[in-house]
Amino acid sequence: MSLAVLYSRARIGIEAPQVRVEVHLSPGQPGFNLVGLPEASVKESRDRVRSAIINSGFIFPDDKITVNLSPADLPKEGGRFDLPIALGILAASAQLPLPALDDYEFAGELALTGELMPIVGEIPLAMAAAKHNRQVILPVKNAQTAAKIKQAKVFAAQQLKDVFFHLTGQQLLLPFEADCSEYQAVFQQDMQDIIGQPFAKRALAICAAGNHHLLMLGPPGTGKTMLASRLATIMPPMSDEQALTTMAIHSVVGLAAEQDNWRQRPFRAPHHTCSAVALVGGSSNPRPGEISLAHNGVLFLDELPEYDRKVLDVLREPLESGSVVISRAARQAEFPAKFLLVAALNPSPCGHYNDEKMRSTPEQMLRYLSKISGPFLDRVDVQIEVSRLPKRALSSQSQDRGLSSAEIRQQVINAVAVQHSRQGKLNSELSNRELNQYCQLTPADGRFLENAMEQLGLSTRAYHRVIKVARTIADLQQQNQIARQHLTEALGYRAMDRLLLSLKTH
Repeated sequence: MSLAVLYSRARIGIEAPQVRVEVHLSPGQPGFNLVGLPEASVKESRDRVRSAIINSGFIFPDDKITVNLSPADLPKEGGRFDLPIALGILAASAQLPLPALDDYEFAGELALTGELMPIVGEIPLAMAAAKHNRQVILPVKNAQTAAKIKQAKVFAAQQLKDVFFHLTGQQLLLPFEADCSEYQAVFQQDMQDIIGQPFAKRALAICAAGNHHLLMLGPPGTGKTMLASRLATIMPPMSDEQALTTMAIHSVVGLAAEQDNWRQRPFRAPHHTCSAVALVGGSSNPRPGEISLAHNGVLFLDELPEYDRKVLDVLREPLESGSVVISRAARQAEFPAKFLLVAALNPSPCGHYNDEKMRSTPEQMLRYLSKISGPFLDRVDVQIEVSRLPKRALSSQSQDRGLSSAEIRQQVINAVAVQHSRQGKLNSELSNRELNQYCQLTPADGRFLENAMEQLGLSTRAYHRVIKVARTIADLQQQNQIARQHLTEALGYRAMDRLLLSLKTH
């Protein structure tokens, strides 16, 4: 009787729990039994592994083969266990030396020819293996991505034979080296592509500097989508830790990062027909949704009133906590979801307000805008109106294009540096207790703000968010104290609240 033990990893959310692959050969009727809570795709590995071993020139034993994937109560899915199962059979049948397997973890799907096919979730797997001081052997495409983890030692193989020759010392695989080069942001879009709209560009800079959520209200064709799509170009670059976390989320849904853009902030723009599960994540084996795929980046919701109200309301908790917990009867998974929300909408069903094209009554407008719940709006820090360009602005020779994305991004980076040196986090993440410490107002300014909030009918949460926005405005101007002008500007970014108040009192 022969026994071989190897190590691989399963995929639960963005975690990669260890799986012990045990292969036992015993005399008796030839057969191939696979146990350890395998799903259908794992059970099918029996046929893939058998053909891959034979077509690679090895001997498939005529014994009773039992493969145990431990722990037995952990669900296993996908073809990632093909490679360790095949190597275990070769080791148990004395074709491969057992000691060669001790320091490695293996994952990869096998084609019938013995070729290694890519899997999903290579980043969490490589990160977990590095913590246990084990080397990882992966398919080539996965290894290129996993090598970005500096602590991981990753080898890439194209064929089952390549892994065999490496483990027997006949032809060693070369480890992939981590890309440690300085990241240079390259964007195809720029803020100077947009003519005019200085007020909206200023609001975007504030949102990028403090990670404040943004709502843009305006008629069709005023540039709301163009503004939203260029927000990522002025956001500060991600740290290596942020980039790896974002890439780990993308890897579990099969969105491999390109070599040159893995530090670029994601921009996700789901269609308004998407479901709550598509937006926040779900399914029987929990998968990340759009809000997690936008982690450390921008989530753009265009035509906001067209989304189902229940779909929008599931965003309320993630907007506060920065994460989402998907609970199912069999398992639970938590995904990070710290994104910058940008929403765009028209002011009325006809798309216009206070102009010659206006066809909607105040009652129709109120009914249209009421599709967005008050608690959802309460969590949006900056609300602006994006107006039509003045006449002849497009044909004018002296078009106002403002600062470039690079110039605005430098202002944002400076403001972020101030926040981290003062409080160790961005202004939008400050707790109420930290507001009292870092965002103190003079008694006169405090009374001014309370009177303004009472006139607008805003909540206590909105009161705190106005202060956070004012703090970011002061940081952009490199000023230590929040002044009356900062509060006044922050209160000016409540366009939706003012519009709803005017419609209700009409």
